[in-house]
Amino acid sequence: MDLANLSEDLTAVSTHYADRYNIDQSDDWLMLKLQEELGELTPAYLALTGRTRDRGRSASEARSQFEDELTDVIGHALLIAQRFEVDLDVAFSRKWLAYPSD
Repeated sequence: MDLANLSEDLTAVSTHYADRYNIDQSDDWLMLKLQEELGELTPAYLALTGRTRDRGRSASEARSQFEDELTDVIGHALLIAQRFEVDLDVAFSRKWLAYPSD
């Protein structure tokens, strides 16, 4: 999976969603939406790790919800990177991959 192509695809989906529901995808909206999605990831994580009520969900349903919410967080982070023209290859190389892995 190529991050640049994925970001473009996510932007197209997000733009369609915004048009459909008359949402102004301002810079602030993108940041607040990321925060909202992170907020949804937290209870999904707690359910996955057995630290909250299961609310009738099976372990596989809890896993699926966690994966969905994590995907939303990553997706919105990629939308922000796309909006602010962040070259993720360069940024990851500078920030994460500059350190030895052993």
